[in-house]
Amino acid sequence: MRTLCASTLIGEVFVVLFAACVAMKMTDVSTAVIWGVSGAVMLGCVLLCGMITRRGAVPIGWALQLGLIATGLLLPTMYALGVIFAGLWWCSVHYGRKIDVIKEERSKAERERQTVGVPA
Repeated sequence: MRTLCASTLIGEVFVVLFAACVAMKMTDVSTAVIWGVSGAVMLGCVLLCGMITRRGAVPIGWALQLGLIATGLLLPTMYALGVIFAGLWWCSVHYGRKIDVIKEERSKAERERQTVGVPA
């Protein structure tokens, strides 16, 4: 799950970065506010990459997704991008957990084979 979720979050960092550049030109919001909010979101995404396997990280990721969708108030294109990334986040969590279960089953089977002495 870690790899898929981290990939989604890093993708979001780039989207937020580019959206901030666009928002500076297309909105009347001050540059300080745009970069303050964008910087906080980007920092949150990067920090969450490092703690994705910890308890409570997935709900924090969902909060980031809702925040990304909410940025559509300033830049309407972000509604669509936010929904797309929320879908990617769901896929990353859902399929990442399935992959983790499969890896654990394979690891368990390998340990059992080594215990019994059957060559792989």
